[in-house]
Amino acid sequence: MKNFVQHGDTLDMTAPAGGVVSGTAYLIGALFGVAVASAAAGEKFAFRVVGVYTLPKATGEAWTEGALVYWDNTNKRLTTTSSGNTKVASAASAAASGDTAGVARLNGVA
Repeated sequence: MKNFVQHGDTLDMTAPAGGVVSGTAYLIGALFGVAVASAAAGEKFAFRVVGVYTLPKATGEAWTEGALVYWDNTNKRLTTTSSGNTKVASAASAAASGDTAGVARLNGVA
């Protein structure tokens, strides 16, 4: 197919101000993903927008398998609170309310 560009699970993005750190989640515009490698601001980097990752999670809330989770860009963590946050994933496993990290499947949708 002549118009195929790429599969789209990993995108080449430009690192925002402050750069990116490998394994850290970011919201860039409407895209949410995890940096594959560290990069300085303005440099191109690989950005995974699908897959299953252990990421920071808001404490005080429990997750059930398959629950929708949202990115709290202010506190840089996943939450089940939709208000004011961006829907980015589903819980891939249950998490207790005291857990500081949870396993989430990124949905790859802007």
